[in-house]
Amino acid sequence: MDRTVETAVVGASAIECYNVAIDFSKYQEWAGDIKDVTVYETDDQHRGTLVSFRAAAYGRSASYTLRYSYPTKDPLTINWVQEKADLTAKLDGTYVFIPLDDGRTQVTYALEVELLVPIPGFVKRRAETKIIHSALKDLKERAEAKAASNGVGSR
Repeated sequence: MDRTVETAVVGASAIECYNVAIDFSKYQEWAGDIKDVTVYETDDQHRGTLVSFRAAAYGRSASYTLRYSYPTKDPLTINWVQEKADLTAKLDGTYVFIPLDDGRTQVTYALEVELLVPIPGFVKRRAETKIIHSALKDLKERAEAKAASNGVGSR
């Protein structure tokens, strides 16, 4: 199984980035392709554990439900696996937020996608790269805007 990975440096703290990523109810405000989000289950810290999304996907709408987990041994990591979807057989991924010495954060996003309909590998990789690149760009913009509004500002 191929896994696509991309990393970005964000001008916000790791906890600010993490909090943006787990605030699913706000995704429609900043995640460009997300059209609707429903949080069905949460853990004892009120983090979404079962979340459904409706997203724009190549001229149509795609729906998927993800099961999130938050490893206690790695508190700035978010993992997810697909529970169900209409276009994908697999949509599993991870966010890792690593604090940098200058107050910024290195964010790594890894994603495994398997479509229900087989397509050539290069088309699949292009789709994975587009998903990851857009998600990181949107998260970076949102986290940096929140940091600036909190008086931290981008570095």
